[in-house]
Amino acid sequence: MAIWLSLCGAIFVVAYLLGSFPTGYIAVKQLKGIDIREVGSGSTGATNVLRALGKGPGAFVLGVDCLKGVLAIALVYALFNFVGSSELIPTTVDVKLWQPWMVTLAGLAAILGHSKSIFLGFTGGKSVATSLGILLAMSWQVGLATLGVFAVVVAISRIVSLSSISGAIAVSIFMVIFHQPLPYILFSILGGFYVIIRHRSNIERLLAGTEPKIGQKVVTETETTEQTV
Repeated sequence: MAIWLSLCGAIFVVAYLLGSFPTGYIAVKQLKGIDIREVGSGSTGATNVLRALGKGPGAFVLGVDCLKGVLAIALVYALFNFVGSSELIPTTVDVKLWQPWMVTLAGLAAILGHSKSIFLGFTGGKSVATSLGILLAMSWQVGLATLGVFAVVVAISRIVSLSSISGAIAVSIFMVIFHQPLPYILFSILGGFYVIIRHRSNIERLLAGTEPKIGQKVVTETETTEQTV
């Protein structure tokens, strides 16, 4: 049992480190020689990178940040496949019950890593792209449905933060609609709430009617910013 718990603990640590990988920071630093945390909102997410470097780098950061979430969940599946085939899983462990909880905890670790990166002094992005990757790996139906909500809202409003918040709210509904296990539903509630909290400054601007839209020029560097993913 000690070996099994150690392996589970290692997965959580690796999931956090995957989430912590500072894609946006590295991209902007390498291509423009500046610290993305000193640009716009200070977030390392894809939308802030979009504003700093343009569509190409922004899309690249979005893709990599999403992939981080996918890999964090894939590690859990790989662990159960490997350990199961090697008969290292203790007989007292109910695999069908244990795996969803492991997936949920690894997903939360990756989300935390993205927004509180150990490589950036516990700063980071708003965990939207990484959360999407996690959802796609958990349940592709829920992931695509949530992405659909994001796409519709952003097409209508042209406001990324509003679209991210809408997706964070909708994901719990989709988890129930698609009959996902309880741990996944809890993940959607906790993860969605965390994403919304990370957007609290955006919410203040939305209520004030000052939140910029996609392509809108940012007036100030640190306060009036385009939303970050």
